[in-house]
Amino acid sequence: MVSGKFDMAFPYSLTVPLLKDVKRQMPQAMCEMRPVGLNRGLIVSRDKPPFDNAELRRAMALSFDRPAFIDILTEGEGDIGGVMQPLPAGLWGMPPEMLQALPGYDPDVRKNRADASHIMQKLGYGPNNRLGIKVTARDLPYLRDTAVILIDQLKQVYIDAELETIDTTNWFPKVMRKDYIVGITGGQGGPDPDQNIHQLYGCGGELNYSGYCSPEADQLIEQQSSTADQEKRKQLMWEIERRLAEDGARLIIFYDRRATCW
Repeated sequence: MVSGKFDMAFPYSLTVPLLKDVKRQMPQAMCEMRPVGLNRGLIVSRDKPPFDNAELRRAMALSFDRPAFIDILTEGEGDIGGVMQPLPAGLWGMPPEMLQALPGYDPDVRKNRADASHIMQKLGYGPNNRLGIKVTARDLPYLRDTAVILIDQLKQVYIDAELETIDTTNWFPKVMRKDYIVGITGGQGGPDPDQNIHQLYGCGGELNYSGYCSPEADQLIEQQSSTADQEKRKQLMWEIERRLAEDGARLIIFYDRRATCW
């Protein structure tokens, strides 16, 4: 596009650094940065000790400093949300006061990490007995860089992690056979729950890499799908969100934004 061969960049493909590069080389370009409903999240192999312990997964959720991810990776162009794309761009996003009540979403990061450290100490970990793990990510900058920041944040709660990067061609077979402990992945948060909620969180869902399975959550997923009243459906969806967050089904870190230029 910069060389004049194309009139438009692929829609919503430009990250903040790429957008700045285009604007520098093509000051006449018109560009638009918008939320695109894509998140970055943490998946955990729930059947492998010690991550079969719900309290340990909760401690990981409490370790996140989500604004730091957004500030570092996207220079402030991002949003904090749950399973569904956050408001106002996402029609199904939880109200902020409900979102902040979920584990790890309290804006007081220091308090969250103090709670996480207390949980880890109860589980036998501490400054002199740190938990060593691998964090697996596809070898793509937007996932690899997320993993690097996650590793730094986990150190605050007695978890020392090593980064394992995997080529995209090997990533999907690897996570499908659950050959990982902790992983960073991308996900879709909309535009409608039926397009992603069962695939990502339902028992046997084809993109449910962590193997999360809750008959109660499945029942709610089916119920929201068959509910015609949109407001009632939102209430059901928010109850699903709460359950998934408390169960640590897939810990959503943040949603980024992308640009299009023409």
